[in-house]
Amino acid sequence: MGGGARYPYPKHVWSPAGGWWARPANWRSNTVITFAGIFAIAYGVWNVSADREVRHVQPNRPIPSMMWAKQYKDQSQES
Repeated sequence: MGGGARYPYPKHVWSPAGGWWARPANWRSNTVITFAGIFAIAYGVWNVSADREVRHVQPNRPIPSMMWAKQYKDQSQES
């Protein structure tokens, strides 16, 4: 099981994925940094989207985006 033993491979071949049997020592920190970056970008996109969201036809029942949309936050503060 497992495809056999590791065999010699050419050292001069470069691969963006890390080459044969890649297992970098810092893979955990790289993963944490990547997920933190993804989270930061998603948070920024979420905020921009919530600030720019405008509904021209008002919903006839409460919807989830009413909790964070700027349009409804302003209305609730005025009342």
